[in-house]
Amino acid sequence: MSNVYTSTDVASLGTSLVQTAYDRYVRFQLRSMPLFRSFADSRVEQPTAPGSSVVWQFYNDLSPQTAELDEFTDPDAVGVPSTTSISVTMREYGNVVILTRKLQLTAISDVDEATANILAYNMRDSIDNLVSPVLAGGTNVVRRNGGTLKSNMISGGAGTTGAVASGDILTSPMVRLAVAKLRSGKVMPRQGELYGMLIHPDVSHDLKAETGAAAWRDPHNLSGAEAIWTSTIGIYEGAYYVESPRIPYAADGSGSARVYRNVMLGREALAESVISEPEIVISPVTDKLQRFRGMGWKAFLGWARFREAALIRIEAASSIA
Repeated sequence: MSNVYTSTDVASLGTSLVQTAYDRYVRFQLRSMPLFRSFADSRVEQPTAPGSSVVWQFYNDLSPQTAELDEFTDPDAVGVPSTTSISVTMREYGNVVILTRKLQLTAISDVDEATANILAYNMRDSIDNLVSPVLAGGTNVVRRNGGTLKSNMISGGAGTTGAVASGDILTSPMVRLAVAKLRSGKVMPRQGELYGMLIHPDVSHDLKAETGAAAWRDPHNLSGAEAIWTSTIGIYEGAYYVESPRIPYAADGSGSARVYRNVMLGREALAESVISEPEIVISPVTDKLQRFRGMGWKAFLGWARFREAALIRIEAASSIA
């Protein structure tokens, strides 16, 4: 008579006793750090009244007067120019989750704590996605079309996003042009004499690979090798660099090339108006058997580009897109 093995096979003892094990520690998805709202450095100073929108006004200076006064003539008076203005409309945003009591009692993980964490990130992530298109929508742009430097701030025209080819990667001349135009536009730097550059890692890859005269890598090989070891751009050509995968992009270049909307900015590029700061809310339990528990977040605020001169969009493709 052959042996009968007590095993994990069908109809054996192990079929019912050997079960799949789970780790009760449930991990979260990979997350990127919210970025854009931190650059909103202009806010309402003296509101006249509560309201759903706010208007900022700017005094305009008089034209320079360089003609010599006549000794015997009383000069004609000139009028102070009218103000210019920008406005922003605040809107209400939020999200909510309702957990059932049964889930809370039977789940292998603490779903209350996890949901609070997920909602907190969703709040920051959602708000960052609201600010991003405001920054990326600036009127000043630097790009390359077929290898030729283009900008609405120099002769030759701005070119188009649709003409950015896959080889039109970020180069040092594009950075130098943006810094020069911010300085010539009297834009205040963000850190000392440095402007801020928000750049996608795919784009920074190409800048860090750039070699030759007036390029990134050669001077770092000689005196700034630490930036090569750590693969960080550091301070370069009048700007400090913040690398983030949150920089927006779209496949709207030439031949559907992916075009990244990197941004260089100085102070007062972005304004924010807040009626109610973003906050986490725990809903009261109102059902008859107290089985449904809600939590969420809410905010009431808005953004606008404050000084267009303080913001330049630098469009570039990437060799590793």
